Amino acid sequence: MKQQVLAAALVTLCGTTAALAQQPTLYVGSYGGSTEKVFKEKILPPFEARHKVKVVYVPGNSTDTLAKLQAQKAKQELDVVLLDDGPMYQAVQFGFCDTIKDAPVYKDLYPLAKIGDKATGIGVVATGLAYNAEAFRKAGLPKPDSWEVLTDKKYRQKIAIPPISNTYGLQTLMQFAKMRKGSDQNIDPGFTALTKEVGPNVLAWEPSPGKMTELFQNGDITLAVWGSGRVQSLKDTGFPVEFVYPKEGAPALLTAACPVVQSDVPEPSQALLQYLLSPEVQAILADSQGWGPINGKVKLEPKVAAKVPYGKEQIDKLLPTNWTLVNEKRAEWTNRWNRTVER
Repeated sequence: MKQQVLAAALVTLCGTTAALAQQPTLYVGSYGGSTEKVFKEKILPPFEARHKVKVVYVPGNSTDTLAKLQAQKAKQELDVVLLDDGPMYQAVQFGFCDTIKDAPVYKDLYPLAKIGDKATGIGVVATGLAYNAEAFRKAGLPKPDSWEVLTDKKYRQKIAIPPISNTYGLQTLMQFAKMRKGSDQNIDPGFTALTKEVGPNVLAWEPSPGKMTELFQNGDITLAVWGSGRVQSLKDTGFPVEFVYPKEGAPALLTAACPVVQSDVPEPSQALLQYLLSPEVQAILADSQGWGPINGKVKLEPKVAAKVPYGKEQIDKLLPTNWTLVNEKRAEWTNRWNRTVER
């Protein structure tokens, strides 16, 4: 009898081991920090259970993940990647992204989400103004409502803006080019404005979110260019910071995803993209990451809706960035920035 029980247990163990060995594995390259935490705790477990797949999360910022795709182009190890929209356009251009297969959920997305047929936005934040509401109130200053406030001498050495290597800084340059009768193709007026009008007011061209937070908390700055999601994270700590959509418009910054070419699990990869765009996951990302839903059918609680770009009217007002042009010109613009703006 004991031998029969032992044999049965052995058969069960072997069957389980075989099943685990056959379970497909999907590798996802995505952001670290709080994004990694919410994916591992809330988003991926239900997907793994539903699709009988193991997901390995590979954290890294957009530049790191794009570099992995470049290094592994002979044989890609990642199956799905999440990148900021600028690097995602590069990933598509370099041939790292596979074609997205059509599915019903894609019909529910705002037009802003579309990145050709090989990548899709899955969330959006706005680039605008962040200000210390308490400091402004004590100084009797009105709430800033325009990009032009960055040129006001009242804020001399009290402003921080990320550099051109950061999307927020890049979009500031492009915004001032348009406001000074230039354009994406004629960037000169933007450089002139950043150098002569905005630059004297800037205490720091700060790329680090942690350092930007410190500058606000220490009272070194009272005004900055930043993303709506970053501002909300600081506000959640209790700091009296507020985000402003400038009246001239707020550029959009998309978090994008694509299925990677050469994947040995193409079907689960496509399914993961569709899952990330589902209303339930979009709501989780809005609440936890400050990413505005890109799916028009998402319903958010009022307290969450107030934290992110939300709804057709607000999403339609966000300004798209011509990433095809930017990626072509960025090295040239960066050299010029280093010589003139941040010298």
